[in-house]
Amino acid sequence: MQNIPCPRCDSRTVIKSGIVNSKQRYRCKKCNYFFTVNKLGKRIDDYYVIKALQLYLEGVSYREIERLLGVSHVSVMNWVKKYQIKPPERYEYRPTYRILSHEELQNVIADPEYMSGSGMIITELGDKFMLIKWERFHS
Repeated sequence: MQNIPCPRCDSRTVIKSGIVNSKQRYRCKKCNYFFTVNKLGKRIDDYYVIKALQLYLEGVSYREIERLLGVSHVSVMNWVKKYQIKPPERYEYRPTYRILSHEELQNVIADPEYMSGSGMIITELGDKFMLIKWERFHS
């Protein structure tokens, strides 16, 4: 018996049952279900989950979030669904963003021309900063 739960019935009465594709195969004695152990995979740090959801709420698209954070857009969609995040309403404004170092951010903030206009938000992105600014759609 192994200390691995059956994915179907959650029973711990599991025995080894051969090897498939270089992975140990198991059989549940309770429900007779065959399975292999789920790969550990790479767990995505909560920091990136939170950042992805923040960006989504700011109106950044799934694909843009994927490019910015290096996290699959499908993962972002799954998190939006999991945490029941409401999609942002579409206004006449659209977000634009820039990734900046600390020094670049200081220069941008010091520029009164860039600081005028619509709202903006600055968020940390690893060792860089993301400046999100909303601009009117030009029809």
